[in-house]
Amino acid sequence: MPAKGQHRRPKSTSLGRGLAAVTTGGAVLALPVIGATSAFAAPVPAAAPQAVAPAAAAAPANSAVQAAPTKHSVVAGETLSKIAREHSVSGGWKKLYEGNRKIVGSNPDLIHPGIKLVIGAASAAPSKDKAAKASPSAARGASADRADRSERVNAAPVAQAAPAAEKEAVAYTNDLDGWIRESLAIMAERGIPGTYEGIHRNIMRESSGNPNAINNWDSNAVKGTPSKGLLQVIDPTFQAYHVPGTSTDSYDPVANITAACNYAADRYGSIDNVFGAY
Repeated sequence: MPAKGQHRRPKSTSLGRGLAAVTTGGAVLALPVIGATSAFAAPVPAAAPQAVAPAAAAAPANSAVQAAPTKHSVVAGETLSKIAREHSVSGGWKKLYEGNRKIVGSNPDLIHPGIKLVIGAASAAPSKDKAAKASPSAARGASADRADRSERVNAAPVAQAAPAAEKEAVAYTNDLDGWIRESLAIMAERGIPGTYEGIHRNIMRESSGNPNAINNWDSNAVKGTPSKGLLQVIDPTFQAYHVPGTSTDSYDPVANITAACNYAADRYGSIDNVFGAY
């Protein structure tokens, strides 16, 4: 017990001296001293977050600098494999291609000089948001590449479209209207004058639109050369004015019309000038 008493007294004495040193005017001033002691201790934990905060903020900044992607402008002769090796891309050319698929296009073996590839963490797995925030230069490179490829792809079909149009133009109906229109197309190529109305008018007078019509009673028939077909042409006249590229059968509707119009153009200036037997 005495030992315990001696152990406690120094603390009491120390506290007493502390109070005495600060509180000369009386015990009432002891409270401000205690409050002041607490006030000095409080800033210590408050200062710790202020010191840590800049360090914490600096970490993401450093991280951002390290993860910042780089750009590579493609030059002639380069490949994705070569660029991936030069920049030590983790995952090789496949990873580089994944991050630049929209710029490169569907064929990783074909990259065009001038396009800008993104190399780094940002290019590994671009999200929709990152793609939307792509740099203007990358967007321009992608647009230029798409336009370039668009021009190359669209150039060939233009030349191939011509035959299709020609096939459509020669698809005529197998009737009087189609025969006349096809004959007019051939006549236009050969420079033979004539109109739909002039041809149709003479056909209706000569054969009533029957391609197999034949005249076995007139003077030509008596001579052994009856008039045949839509425009009633005798064989000697048909052979003399036959238009190359058409049938050699005088009963063929298109061949008959073009040969007769060729003859009428030579003798009358045009089938349009014929209003009777010719």
